[in-house]
Amino acid sequence: MALTPTGSGRLQVLQAVEDGWAAFCRAPWAFLLFEVLAGAILLPFLALVGLGAGRLGEVPELLGVHPTGAWLALIVGLIGYVIVLLWALVGLTRAAWLALGGHKPAFADFVRWDPAAALRLLGSALLLAIVVAVVGAAASLLGLGLGRINQALGAIPVLLVGIFYLWLAITQKFLVQVSLLGSEQPLDTLRSGFSVVNPSWGMVLWLAVVEAVLQMIAALFSYGGLLVVWPVLICISTAAYRQLFGADDRTGLLS
Repeated sequence: MALTPTGSGRLQVLQAVEDGWAAFCRAPWAFLLFEVLAGAILLPFLALVGLGAGRLGEVPELLGVHPTGAWLALIVGLIGYVIVLLWALVGLTRAAWLALGGHKPAFADFVRWDPAAALRLLGSALLLAIVVAVVGAAASLLGLGLGRINQALGAIPVLLVGIFYLWLAITQKFLVQVSLLGSEQPLDTLRSGFSVVNPSWGMVLWLAVVEAVLQMIAALFSYGGLLVVWPVLICISTAAYRQLFGADDRTGLLS
């Protein structure tokens, strides 16, 4: 069942940016230290993925070689990467929620592992990926069929699916927050995005543009700027989520 919002239902972008920055400033060193820790843990798994994928690409298929080690490195790397990424997103969102509520998050709030929350987020992400894949495949088949009739007609599904993807990306802008704080089921998470975000779709699009500009500005300062901006963006998105969906922890993420 989709969420019934308890917030104002209206998004004030500049207020969300201000609130998000204030939340980050309540514990900036804790946010940055946790981000560095998560990144350091992610690196070995990324190296395994690169090593495994590279090794598989180098093996000549005609030689009948079975690179078991390469497959193992690739699989272990992917699984480890996903688990650490989920852990980092849960920790950062929990800390952002606490900071937006006026509390100073402790480092223990960042690092605490919550398997139920991680599984909710993983399920929602997988469901969204399935929707994207199914729509993309359907559009490709339709475009191929129309292209055989007329080349111009073949471009119509591509244009329509591009518009759909933009709409979907904005409606699911708060997928992380809804999964962790608002809904127990992945399908309800997607439905909540449709029902709550749609009335403020234009303002949420504006929020996404503002966040993209902040990322570009941070990129000018190389890795140091990006290191700071990522937790700030999570705080900003979580502040915007509170405006639209309300400040209730419906899943017990903080308990």
